[in-house]
Amino acid sequence: MRLLFATLALLVAAGAFAQSAPRPLPPGTKPLEEPPPPPAVVENDPALEPQVTIRKDGENTVSEYRIKGKLYMMKVTPAHGRPYVLIDHRGDGQFARQDNLDSGLRVPQWVLLEF
Repeated sequence: MRLLFATLALLVAAGAFAQSAPRPLPPGTKPLEEPPPPPAVVENDPALEPQVTIRKDGENTVSEYRIKGKLYMMKVTPAHGRPYVLIDHRGDGQFARQDNLDSGLRVPQWVLLEF
């Protein structure tokens, strides 16, 4: 059994070693140019951070979230009750109510095997 296992391990290692050598280029081809470096990461750009404006609307507290001046989300906290969120999904100014930030995506889960 040990001899069989050692032989199989040697064959797998030999196959991996044979594939590690670089292939020669086909005739008439040239290597690709080096790609440009990745763009620098902008960490503290104030235009990309949301601007939050908190205002009182009657007994409700409304927090407005804007990026680059465009309102995309409002969080409404009533004096009595649970807070809810209004989100502009399409960017057309039509807000839809969401009681939580769950996207609603449900991954299918099928039972394949049971023991």
